[in-house]
Amino acid sequence: MDKILFYGMTGEKMCFQHILLNALDLAVEGKEVKIIFEGASVKLLSVFDDENNPLYVKAKESGLIAGVCLACSKMLGVYEQNKNTGLTMLDDMNGHAGMKNYIRNSYHVISI
Repeated sequence: MDKILFYGMTGEKMCFQHILLNALDLAVEGKEVKIIFEGASVKLLSVFDDENNPLYVKAKESGLIAGVCLACSKMLGVYEQNKNTGLTMLDDMNGHAGMKNYIRNSYHVISI
């Protein structure tokens, strides 16, 4: 399991922080790790940005964050804020961020 995709759905900050912790920990071990903000988690980007959350900043600077769901950002009213983060807006699955391409590329998907 050398490639891991964390597909974050939870809007709970503490739960998503554990995604960030695990992603950073695995990346240090040499694993190829990506994080997608999907579902309710798209509302956390502005929270992490506002507080300059060190885990989020490190994951972002390390290139671990693959992107943010475009459809959920729009549906939950955070599109403009999320777009302003500079992260990629993902829409490859009917407007949402899909897993298919990661699975095709041998990623183990962990959805929380």
